[in-house]
Amino acid sequence: MNSVVEVRHLTKTYKAANALEDVSLSIEKDSIYGLLGRNGAGKTTLMSILTAQNFATSGDVEVFGEDPYENARVLSRMCFVRESQKYPDDSNAGHALANARLFFPHWDQDLAEELVDEFRLPLKTMTRKLSRGQQSAVGVIIGLASRAEITFFDEPYLGFDAVARQTFYDRLIADYAEHPRTIVLSSHLIDEVADLIENVIVIDRGRIIMDETTEEVRNRAVNVVGDADAINRLVAGREVIHRESLGRVASVTMLGHLSNADRELIADANLDLTPVSLQQLIVRSTQADDQPADDIEVRSLQS
Repeated sequence: MNSVVEVRHLTKTYKAANALEDVSLSIEKDSIYGLLGRNGAGKTTLMSILTAQNFATSGDVEVFGEDPYENARVLSRMCFVRESQKYPDDSNAGHALANARLFFPHWDQDLAEELVDEFRLPLKTMTRKLSRGQQSAVGVIIGLASRAEITFFDEPYLGFDAVARQTFYDRLIADYAEHPRTIVLSSHLIDEVADLIENVIVIDRGRIIMDETTEEVRNRAVNVVGDADAINRLVAGREVIHRESLGRVASVTMLGHLSNADRELIADANLDLTPVSLQQLIVRSTQADDQPADDIEVRSLQS
């Protein structure tokens, strides 16, 4: 293991509420992480503390083995692309990219210029007059061209159409393959980023509820549909994270691996067994029992 970020018992409190509560995690070098969870779960707060743009109430944070706060050695090796990055009122997109070029020692100007063309970014337009998608393009270009050793993308695609999002994903993977570094991608479009990320960190109500490789996460749950009585026998003693019923037919999402006996029961009862997508698993794990996950794009198990 070669971690570049270590977080131990991190808590951030705003008045009487905890935005983060006893968070501990490690982020490894040269890997792509998905930082996932619902709106208000604590994702942006965590990234802000790691990049020294916010302060912890308690706990410890180390980046490259040091405290990042007011530490130029550490901060120059990180790039944080915020969801709603603010720029001076009198600056244009060209100014933003020129300033970033001065800050990041591994800046790739050729890549930046290619991305400007691909995203059709008007460099002379004042940033305050750019569309939401164009503002996002400024951040994405800085995040990719910076070639920072750790890059945090906080919902980087807001305002992007499907073509622009795919351009971002393709460029991210291609550049990561040629220039490995640590990338932390916060996103609500879980299905779209599922094939990009190697590790999954899920925050729910300020706590880490999942911190595993993507492969481990995909293997931890299964969905079973069929006769309700047979399904009840199958899931007895297991953790069920979602259940739907219609007459004598039930659909259940459960955690855990299937034994040979389980598979025999499934075959004998003619139950339908389907894998659970990363998005479905995270939605089921984070949504309240009686509330829809209205801030994550969800496709019903019945669709």
